[in-house]
Amino acid sequence: MILNRKIINLIMLLLLSCGSPRILASGSDSDQPMQLEADSLSIDETTGVILYEGNVEISQGSLKLWADRLWIHRRQGKTEKIVCEGAPARFRRLPDDDGEEMRGEARRLELYVDRDEMLLSDEAVLEQGGNRFRSDRIIYNRTSALVRAGAGAQGKQRVQVVIEPERKTAP
Repeated sequence: MILNRKIINLIMLLLLSCGSPRILASGSDSDQPMQLEADSLSIDETTGVILYEGNVEISQGSLKLWADRLWIHRRQGKTEKIVCEGAPARFRRLPDDDGEEMRGEARRLELYVDRDEMLLSDEAVLEQGGNRFRSDRIIYNRTSALVRAGAGAQGKQRVQVVIEPERKTAP
């Protein structure tokens, strides 16, 4: 009986751990099933940390994420933080409003679910269309549509920005 309960708890923890972070998933993406693949998985029930390692791939609707390692930190049944590391860790997603695809990469991505915020650190790049931010540290808050980089994000490197001119329509 105890063994069966442990197996049920483990299965429930796995199912709950797949709840998508709002920060990356757009409205329609969060209604789609999430698929995770990795070479290995370890779950520490005492700390609430789940670790996926080796060729980690996540897809959910238009959201795609690739990393070498991904940690999901959970407390009291809720995902608080997701940390991705890679050489680099990368993501891409399409916004709901038919806008341009958003892409990002860094050696470390931290997703804070409650704040709807993403921190890209160490060789960080955030792109949408032809516009690009590059720095050692970039913070993106999806709710407020705010991007901070460089010293404004407590980074040490200057920010490099490329802004594409508006495209002119033919008469």
